[in-house]
Amino acid sequence: MATPAIRQSAPLDRIELEIGGMTCASCAMRIEKKLNKLDGVTATVNYATEKAQIDAPDGTDVATLIGVVEQTGYTAALPSPAAEAPDADQDERPDAELTSLRQRLIGAVALSVPVIAMAMVPALQFEYWQWISLTLAAPVVTWAAWPFHKAAWTNLRHGAATMDTLISVGTASAVLWSLYALLFGTAGTPGMTHAFELTVAPSDGASNLYLEVAAGVTMFILAGRYFEKRSKRRAGAALRALLDMGAKEVAVLRAGKEVRVPIGDLAVGEEFVVRPGEKIATDGLIVSGSSAVDASMLTGESVPVEVGEGDAVTGATVNVGGRLVVRATRIGEGTQLAQMAKLVEEAQSGKAEVQRLADQVSGIFVPIVIAIAVGTLGFWLGAGFGASAAFTAAVAVLIIACPCALGLATPTALLVGTGRGAQMGVLIKGPEILESTRRVDTIVLDKTGTVTTGKMALVDALTEDGTDRAELLRLAGALEDASEHPIAQAIAKGAAAEVGDLPEVHDFANAEGKGVQGVVDGHAVLVGRESLLADWELSLSAALAEAKAEAEREGKTAVAVAWDGETRGVLVVADTVGPTSIEAIAQFKALGLTPVLLTGDNRAVAERIAADVGIEEVFAEVMPSDKVETVARLQAEGKTVAMVGDGVNDAAALAKADLGLAMGTGTDVAIEAADITLVRGDLRSAADAIRLSRRTLGTIKTNLFWAFAYNTAAIPLAALGLLNPMLAGAAMAFSSVFVVGNSLRLRSFKSRAREDSPSPDPVRQSAPRPAKA
Repeated sequence: MATPAIRQSAPLDRIELEIGGMTCASCAMRIEKKLNKLDGVTATVNYATEKAQIDAPDGTDVATLIGVVEQTGYTAALPSPAAEAPDADQDERPDAELTSLRQRLIGAVALSVPVIAMAMVPALQFEYWQWISLTLAAPVVTWAAWPFHKAAWTNLRHGAATMDTLISVGTASAVLWSLYALLFGTAGTPGMTHAFELTVAPSDGASNLYLEVAAGVTMFILAGRYFEKRSKRRAGAALRALLDMGAKEVAVLRAGKEVRVPIGDLAVGEEFVVRPGEKIATDGLIVSGSSAVDASMLTGESVPVEVGEGDAVTGATVNVGGRLVVRATRIGEGTQLAQMAKLVEEAQSGKAEVQRLADQVSGIFVPIVIAIAVGTLGFWLGAGFGASAAFTAAVAVLIIACPCALGLATPTALLVGTGRGAQMGVLIKGPEILESTRRVDTIVLDKTGTVTTGKMALVDALTEDGTDRAELLRLAGALEDASEHPIAQAIAKGAAAEVGDLPEVHDFANAEGKGVQGVVDGHAVLVGRESLLADWELSLSAALAEAKAEAEREGKTAVAVAWDGETRGVLVVADTVGPTSIEAIAQFKALGLTPVLLTGDNRAVAERIAADVGIEEVFAEVMPSDKVETVARLQAEGKTVAMVGDGVNDAAALAKADLGLAMGTGTDVAIEAADITLVRGDLRSAADAIRLSRRTLGTIKTNLFWAFAYNTAAIPLAALGLLNPMLAGAAMAFSSVFVVGNSLRLRSFKSRAREDSPSPDPVRQSAPRPAKA
């Protein structure tokens, strides 16, 4: 691979390289070992993200590091800078490696199925079927299996052996022996059929073909590699989703006029206009205007924040109120959005590399199998047996050890498990994710949109003496229905749900920053802050003021209502607990998990919600970076952490956690950063996801154990000549059937979520409390 000339010789303390050509975890371990041999270099190679994080002393030449990786048999390159990040259409562009795998898999399936069918069904064995089998199998074991042969050759040159080595040697041995049997034995005789005599006695094997073994192994292993590659391709989607959130254009004030320019043309210090409903283009300070800003995409806060002149605003948040003029203070990589993207990238890169059990064992298993096969050949020749019998025994060893069941163990369990999960609304991204579910002992839950609904709702109506509750809701709800403010809409929706249709409003007016006023059914109505009532020389009674203060101490939002010159009551709105959250927390505890609430909301809100659902440990008032630090702190305490969230502010923490679960009702960024997506937005699905993941992982481990145990137990029989290659092929097929059958048991997995669980009415969650004057 040609090494880029630009930026290559710059001395760096922390260097990141993109690695290409890895096929298993042992590849990452080999690159890591080579890099760590350099003086002063500490390297971590992540197979899952295909990246190397290298700490090197000042003056280390990047070209030297890349050269070491290339000498090991892989490719390496510096990642593209953020400014050159791929656009949103990246996912739609073809991936050359993925396309190649798909083409090879399709070709292997089309050609291998007839070969396997003819070998296993005597009725299909017509006069020259063996030669047709050779014709069909040849492209499979050469073209389709070429990635395995290439990797095996690379490994051989560097004195290493992986599963690719065993696949290549096993399939090549089966084909070469089949060619010998066809050309020099009796297998090429017209009308020859497989007798399927499973005798355990030495034989010359010159009448048997093993083309279906070679073709079948290639097809199954290619299927596993294809699905793995397709899953890993999404590794960078979280960053692209983050960067795509920002505004694409901005209305800049130049020479007193608004000029719409691409966001890249905006400079620090320039002023730009943000109209209601538009995204704020970048971080800045408000020069003029006041409004409410919806920052939920970044902070997870459900209530829009009131802002005015001199207040700081963040890029990618949405202006939901009046017109704002903002002076840009940070642009590009300096913005909070870009910093959050960096957090996600660092958290993803910091994940431990995948250590697949099959790849770990292969480092020992493969060389031993090859050594046994060579030893068997030498022993039989030395004992005076014929070359045909000696090669028969040696090939039987290779075939019985050929990893057909090993290749099926992970992909079949994963496909059945993830398919069942998809039916239940649980999307698992890949097999490496299952490893952490068994060890998870702590589950960190974001509050807004995860434990709660994430939407404001009317939860209480407090009235003065002599005021009818229904009348309070009817008049205040009607006035608020004329406003577009999220709190006003929550009041209007709650009022309409309780009292029915709302009357019309006349002379509606917005008192900026204070509330609204208007005429409803002949009554002059005020709804808003106490300061609005004070403008009309009105005040709440002592009892109602205390009730309002108590609601605010609990983190709720309370608005005062008055009409016809008298205060009438207070309406309370709040983010409400999700209808299934209490049941979900109970399920987490039953799984042995300790639930922890982690939120950017104030402590009063967090503790109220935690008490409602049964969570004892709470981290409140945390920024996005603090969420990552909190997860890291829990991990440092020896805990294995799962994280459930839905907002952009959760994305980095989701990536940092040992297991990240994103609510499907949340942002694309959170979903892409997480390991598991819960499509239904039901917190109980998180418990289902962990249970399903654990069971799928258990199935994979059972498959791998029996595949290894089966082969290992049969190898001595093959070496002693008691298991001819035909019997070895049948035994291997049986182990494959066992693995597939065991995986199919995952289809019976059932959710414990009760679909008929009642959904509580948010308006009724807190009983009305009349206030006494």
